[in-house]
Amino acid sequence: MRNKPKRSDTLNDTLNDRLSRSREIKINVTGRKSGRTISIPVWFVWDNDKLYLLPVQGSDTQWYKNVLKNPLIRIDARGAEAQAKGVLVADPIQVSSVVEKFRAKYGANDVKKYYSKFDVAVLAQMQGTQ
Repeated sequence: MRNKPKRSDTLNDTLNDRLSRSREIKINVTGRKSGRTISIPVWFVWDNDKLYLLPVQGSDTQWYKNVLKNPLIRIDARGAEAQAKGVLVADPIQVSSVVEKFRAKYGANDVKKYYSKFDVAVLAQMQGTQ
């Protein structure tokens, strides 16, 4: 008798699949002043089951400032959704590593074109995963 996969396993497989094939996801954060949900399309890197986000204006980016106040992030990868906790990355060596991952995925020219400050990154830890 085969074990039926749990709904969460199926969801995680779907999310994994969509993240591995997407160039952009939507994140929902809570506005630090308004308290409203704000939805933003962002680039990301999915590497070894870790989801990295790089704010386009570094620590000056509005969604990053919102995550400072409320670290809960909702991830939407073409309909596959998950809750995550934003872990702030400020160590220059770690941020540099995330920037290199972005350059490898999107190309150095596009990263240079769209990103203006490289002082922080965010590791979005999926609920129930590391």
